[in-house]
Amino acid sequence: MSLKLSNLQLRLISAVILAAIVLGLTWLGGMPFRLLAVVIGAGVFVEWRRITDGGPKTWLVRIAEFLLILAFALLLAGLPPLIVFGAVFGAALVAFAAKFAGQTTAWLGWGILYAGIPAASLAFLRGDHFDGLFTVLFLFALVWSTDIFAYFVGRSLGGKKLAPSISPGKTWSGAIGGAAAAVASGLGVAALAGPVGNPMLPVIIVLVSAWSQIGDLFESWVKRKFGVKDSGTIIPGHGGVMDRVDALVAAATALYLVRVVTGLF
Repeated sequence: MSLKLSNLQLRLISAVILAAIVLGLTWLGGMPFRLLAVVIGAGVFVEWRRITDGGPKTWLVRIAEFLLILAFALLLAGLPPLIVFGAVFGAALVAFAAKFAGQTTAWLGWGILYAGIPAASLAFLRGDHFDGLFTVLFLFALVWSTDIFAYFVGRSLGGKKLAPSISPGKTWSGAIGGAAAAVASGLGVAALAGPVGNPMLPVIIVLVSAWSQIGDLFESWVKRKFGVKDSGTIIPGHGGVMDRVDALVAAATALYLVRVVTGLF
């Protein structure tokens, strides 16, 4: 007698396995975590290409894709941010040149940025030192608590829709509940690293939480625009890589920008 798992059971099993892998690699840091970041970036780009532009691979398109692969290789090798981000933006410039040459659409260039910048941001937030562990755990706490509590608070309280034309299930009550949970969990993780004395930290948490929700909505908008339900099928019960990391890639980019601008984290 075969046992057929429900979609909820598949989601829970997949989530537990993924969380264990991700947290283990986060603990290790260094090369293992950079590999995780590269796998996320590559998965996002492959799915983005499949959703948005399956056209012919002209010579400029191939150069752009090669430069993105080079950027991932440089990231994996542990080169500094200026070089890695420079390679990502170089790949995007070639992709936009291919668009103006009529060889592809602008979606290729945006896809390179959407895949490359968050992957590099995530890797550099963790870095090779133990201090980066708390930064990434802080990031995960914000993203996961926002996602979980936005869902349950939204379902419990209902109310005005957040973006009905993009994602009909999301509500303003859920968005606020998710942000409040992010503040609580973010301050909790920050307290583990030391005294929380920066009065701007709750504001930063709310902004990153809001940006993670925007990232979720953005991915939903892209899928809706191209008539796609899931970005892929690689993760049982969850869909594709983009479906799983849509909020994370946005939040990682935002938090890395905060670190660059303010020197925090």
